[in-house]
Parts: sequence; structure tokens; C-alpha cells
Amino acid sequence: MTVALASVGSAVDAIDTPTLVIDLDAMERNVAALAAYARAHRVALRPHAKTHKSAEIARRQVEAGAVGICVQKVSEAEALAAGGVRDIFISNEVVSPAKLARLARLAGRVRLAVAVDSALGVERLAAALRDEGTRVDVFVEVDVGQGRCGVAPAAAGALAHQVIAHGLTFAGLQAYHGRAQHLRSPDERDAAIRHAVAAVRVAQASITSAGMRCPLVTGAGSGTFVHEAASGVYGELQCGSAIFMDADYARNQPTPGAPRFEHALFVKSQVISRGAAHAVVDAGHKAHAIDSGLPTVHRRDLTFANGGDEHGILTGRALPELGETVWLIPGHCDPTVNLHDAYVVVRGGLERGVVEAIWPVDARGCTS
Repeated sequence: MTVALASVGSAVDAIDTPTLVIDLDAMERNVAALAAYARAHRVALRPHAKTHKSAEIARRQVEAGAVGICVQKVSEAEALAAGGVRDIFISNEVVSPAKLARLARLAGRVRLAVAVDSALGVERLAAALRDEGTRVDVFVEVDVGQGRCGVAPAAAGALAHQVIAHGLTFAGLQAYHGRAQHLRSPDERDAAIRHAVAAVRVAQASITSAGMRCPLVTGAGSGTFVHEAASGVYGELQCGSAIFMDADYARNQPTPGAPRFEHALFVKSQVISRGAAHAVVDAGHKAHAIDSGLPTVHRRDLTFANGGDEHGILTGRALPELGETVWLIPGHCDPTVNLHDAYVVVRGGLERGVVEAIWPVDARGCTS
């Protein structure tokens, strides 16, 4: 059953709760600031759409200057391609023959790239593309400190050689350091990316020593992109969360010289119960993800505590009254978005704004 969250043209007050809301003015400023930074530093921008899962937002990012988008899943790529996105990098490994068959079919409709970190992955990818008669760009993923996917830097050349030997297009290196994004101090993040850059240089050397060239190094995130942009090694940035800026990213100490991004994603909630020393809102775990911590309360001296699946408990001075609106900033935007069918998009701010649009979360639930 689809529930009407709001009507286009209605005031913010009329939005039902709990609802995922975009402050469109803030989001547009974030998009413009990141695009301007990339242009000024002469690096390409390929934002990660796993953050927003929205074809509408992806198209707006491309219109602002992005060369394309990243996703993590074949199903995400399919959903956003259906919404008109035409340049997509699946920055993740795909080894399932069934998924590779879907990937190969999709490559006949859009420009597509994918990451690999194994000989088996290369072999299966080549077979799927051969069966379908399509092509993709292939990036060798290097482990630059995340300790997750990726080959050791010195092994990048051997795997790139296998890519070429199988008749595939070697497009460069995928070099993303996810853990570095949430190191709190700029010095910690700088040290982590210095390590990543050193690893990338080793990987590049292993490629050139094998008689090949490395066309591009892509990676970086919303917490570290200043360091990758300054490295002279990275040619493309994959910042995702900068578009919304969740509560966890807000805990990072600012990086000198980086644009200041604004909170643009909120869960609108309301007080449904009131005690002597606490208030209860109607937004629990089903409305926001808690893997990176609980939400924070926007512009109010209140603390949000765990109230379970359906509730949040507020404490602090000047508790809100029964029925009053409380705006929550999610702890982690990506999985929060995946809990909702749609965004209510507001122009003019959270206090006096008007609903401009309702955008579907096109890739909600796309985990395959």
C-alpha cells in the first residue's frame, strides 16, 4: 500500500511523519560546491549514487558537471539506467554468472564500468560480455588500507595483464579507502590517504613495468577528497555523502580548504507522547539507520535516545510539546535512504518551505 506523504505545493507543516525530507536549497548548494571544487582542482567527479539511490538526483549531479555516477550493485545500476542515467561505474566486484549476465545486457544500453580483484572475476566477466556481444571498462581494485576488497598493490599489474589478455578494456585503478572517511581529525585522514597514495604508486609501477599504462585512478570519499585531489595521483573523485551530510560526517573535524557542506537530508518526526522529563517521537529504527549512531536533533538542544523500532526518546531543556515537529539528522544517510520509498523535496527551508516534488527512491532494496 502506498501512503501519501505530502502533496506538491503544500506547506512543510502538512508533511506526514515519519518522512524522509530533502532540503532542496541545501542539497543544490552541496552539489554546486563539490562540482566547483572538482573543476578548480582539475579532477573529474563521479559521485556515488549508493548514497541517494535516485535517478533524479543522479541526473542533476551530471548536469552540474559530474562525468557519471558510481553504484555498488548491478541492480542499482539497472534501476538508475531505467531512470535515464547513462554513465555508471559499478565500483564493486561481481562474480555471480547470473549477475554478470545482467551486467552484460545492461552494457548494451549504457556506458558501464566494473571493478575486479580476481582472475576468476575477469574470466567470468569476459565470458558474459562475449556471450552478449557488449563491452565495459574494467578497473582493477587495489586494497589501499580498507582491508576489504582489492588486490595487493604489487599484484595490480598481473591482474591488469589478465584483463587485457581476455580482450577487455583496462580503464585504471579503483582505490577507495572507506575507513579513512570517518577518522575524526584532518591529520589522521591525511596520513591515511598518504598511505593510500603510496599504495597506488606501487600499483601503477607494477602496471607500467609490465608494459601497460594506467589511464585513471578513481576513488576518494566525502571525508578525504581534498587529500586525493591534491595527490597528483587521483584523477576522479567518488564522493557520495557530501550531497546530504549525515550526523556521522558532521562529527569529523573540518579539513582546511574543503567546502563546507550542509545537512540536506532529514527525517521529519513529531511528538506523539510526553512525559515529565522526556518526549517521544514517531521515528524509530524503521525510519533511520543506526549503524553509524543515532540521529541528532536539528537546531535544538535535545538528545535523541533509542526508543526501539517505532519511537525515539528526547531529553533535554525545552522539550517539544505534543504534536510538535522534530527534525532528525540521520546518523548514516545511505542505509536510511534505503528504508524509504520516496523523498519529499522541500524548497524554501524546513520552517516555511513548500513541497516542490516527491522523488522515488528508485534503487531502494537493490541489493543484488
